[in-house]
Amino acid sequence: MAALTGLERVSGADTPRPRRAWWRGAVFLLAGIYFLVPLGTAFWYTIHTPGAGVSLSAYGELLTADGFARSLSLSLGLALATIAVVLLLALPAMLAVRLFAPRLRPVMEVLCTLPLVVPPITFVAGIGTALRGGTDLLAPTPFWATLIAIQDPGFPLVLVLAYVVLVLPFVYRSLDAGLRTMDVRTLVEAARNLGASWPYVLARVIVPNLRSALASASFLTLALVLGEYTVASLLGYQPFAVWIVTVSGSKGQLSVAVSILSLLLIWLLLLAVSTVFGKEKGK
Repeated sequence: MAALTGLERVSGADTPRPRRAWWRGAVFLLAGIYFLVPLGTAFWYTIHTPGAGVSLSAYGELLTADGFARSLSLSLGLALATIAVVLLLALPAMLAVRLFAPRLRPVMEVLCTLPLVVPPITFVAGIGTALRGGTDLLAPTPFWATLIAIQDPGFPLVLVLAYVVLVLPFVYRSLDAGLRTMDVRTLVEAARNLGASWPYVLARVIVPNLRSALASASFLTLALVLGEYTVASLLGYQPFAVWIVTVSGSKGQLSVAVSILSLLLIWLLLLAVSTVFGKEKGK
């Protein structure tokens, strides 16, 4: 009887309490209201005009708005280039430090998170000064053409380099959290003992175990690039965020409609990637 009573206590302790489910639902409800009410208000602003009623004309204007497709494609291209560059730089460097120089991990952490303490206005002022001084200094050398090429308005590589620095703290945190969940040294040593090359180890052993961390880093980078305004505006370029501010001066409803569309686009991309990664984990 005592054993049966103890078993009932254990089984009763393991059963979920209704109160926990109720509190969980309340938290989700409050979070949904917190996020959806501002979006709903913004959407109502885009479709309702005092005296004219409800209309979707603001969303129809997006297809013919001057500069919309060009600025959006530029921002998406900059985002893809930034994701590729920052991951190719950060992931091998973090692996090298973990495997061969673990004492340098605090130094690398400080260096990677340093952009958080530098104001963007100071950062872009330094970039502008360097570009102006470099143009005069490198004019007699073959590097002058390279300096001019990275400032091409069609695809300014200088923005990619600036965004890599800005997003580096977030990418570092995402990858570091992923690397902490796996035994990197054991996996690498096992693969190397079986004859795998370093590129094979990185592509077929490390990356598959970092899918979630890589996805988080990629979407943080995408969100930063699509919403970044200060650096691009002060350097004289017009990606998506700068175009929205430019349009908002004359067409408020159109600018808010574009903002809602960009949020919806990022949400759909995040949902698609989460679904894909969930299926891969299920397999």
